[in-house]
Amino acid sequence: MNAQRLLVAVLAVLALAAPWFAYPVFLMTALCFALFACAFNLLLGYVGLMSFGHAMFFGTAGYFFGHVVKAWDMPPELGLLAGVCGAALVGLVTGALAIRRQGIYFAMITLAFAQMIYFFCVQAPFTHGEDGLQGIPRKALLGGLIPTKDDRVLYYVVLAIFVFGYCAIYRIIHSPFGQVLKAIRDNEQRAQSLGYEADRYKLLAFVLSAALAGLAGATKAMVLQFATLTDVSAAMSGEVVLMALVGGLGTIVGPVVGAFIIITMQNYLAATGEFVLVIQGAIFVVIVLAFRKGVVGELAEWWKRRQAR
Repeated sequence: MNAQRLLVAVLAVLALAAPWFAYPVFLMTALCFALFACAFNLLLGYVGLMSFGHAMFFGTAGYFFGHVVKAWDMPPELGLLAGVCGAALVGLVTGALAIRRQGIYFAMITLAFAQMIYFFCVQAPFTHGEDGLQGIPRKALLGGLIPTKDDRVLYYVVLAIFVFGYCAIYRIIHSPFGQVLKAIRDNEQRAQSLGYEADRYKLLAFVLSAALAGLAGATKAMVLQFATLTDVSAAMSGEVVLMALVGGLGTIVGPVVGAFIIITMQNYLAATGEFVLVIQGAIFVVIVLAFRKGVVGELAEWWKRRQAR
């Protein structure tokens, strides 16, 4: 317990000091994707539902945020709320239909909905099609108390949002509701025989995952000041799967580590052009073959073996 508290304290100090030693926009982008990966991990790692369309929640929330803040000239707090509620609504509609199927059929339904959302974003006038929603203003938070034009100030806002989302996921996982989700993941028939309505639990978990992914997408739009079709594309859905697998599915810290690894690779390998995808794919294959439980999962297993000696 003391070691865990020490680790948390060290991570807190590093997080608070990070924008003074690294590029704040890079850190904020990584935090947004880390929250996105954690939201996806809540669904796959703890419920056992594979979604191939999670980018639709991430991307639509960014569009909602941008439209509310730029076109309607509303404060960013309402933009974040609109993004989360919009993503949750899309998740409710998608989940209500997809949750009736399992396995690959569930994944294909989510992929189909994601493609429909993508083509809607291509055609909808408020998204500006292939040009995307550009020039989203950075407005001050809390009625002007927190200026967000300074990258370092905005970093601490994004860090607070990430901590909120991360703590929410942690609480969900370790609550009685989370224990039921794990029971459904391990053996759905047994959970149903105990009186739990598996479909209702899975639908609620799906909506919560969508809402948290939406929070990540809206925050990213606030940081980068644009929302584009890339955020709702199938490639983005594949990227979040990659982050969760590299870090370690079913671990609370794994998706965060995976997101930072992938975003760091993309940032430092950007000079290689299109070859970044080839390099990223090769690294992914190596990690999957060498660390089947992900980086964090393998480290946790190694620590358990060491403690057992």
